[in-house]
Amino acid sequence: MSIKDSVSKFGKFLNGMVMPNIGAFIAWGFLTALFIETGWIPNEGFASIASPMLTYLIPVLIAAQGGYLSGGDRGRIVGAIAVMGCIAGAPDTTMLMGAMVIGPLSGWIIKQFDKFMETRTPAGFEMLIDNFSVGLMGMFLAMIGFIAIGPIMTTILAVLMGGVTILMQYSLMPLLAIFIEPAKVLFLNNAINHGIFTPIG
Repeated sequence: MSIKDSVSKFGKFLNGMVMPNIGAFIAWGFLTALFIETGWIPNEGFASIASPMLTYLIPVLIAAQGGYLSGGDRGRIVGAIAVMGCIAGAPDTTMLMGAMVIGPLSGWIIKQFDKFMETRTPAGFEMLIDNFSVGLMGMFLAMIGFIAIGPIMTTILAVLMGGVTILMQYSLMPLLAIFIEPAKVLFLNNAINHGIFTPIG
């Protein structure tokens, strides 16, 4: 497989995490546009829904979808649990990039665990082992997310925000097209848009 095919496959995978959840982005976008203080119909109560949606709901949906793509239904649950550690570890950052990392990682880990246990699970203990493995794996991955992935993603976003600030100061924003246009061809545009631009915005 060529490098272009590999990047394209990776882009499609990231796209597969974002696209099923576009409806959540639309709901958040409308809530924000309509009800925030500077919106079309300002309403403090309805506006208060938008922030938890972006902070919790959308990262959990993305991580769950990523977990599902790499580890099936059990991966979905572990991914959703694990991303809560990322969110708690970086409470001031929208953890969309963290969700795109920890979701698929969680699914892959639970899939490997299931393969390992396939012939080692005692008869009659399947449900017990299945449920405890998801719970414990989710807990450990949430702790890793809290300690490492959340802070790392916050640092990456801070660097990117610094870069955007420099580009704006020197009126060099059109240069972003050098990175964005090839990304569109490789199916990375949705990942960049929702994983990087939305948190920076």
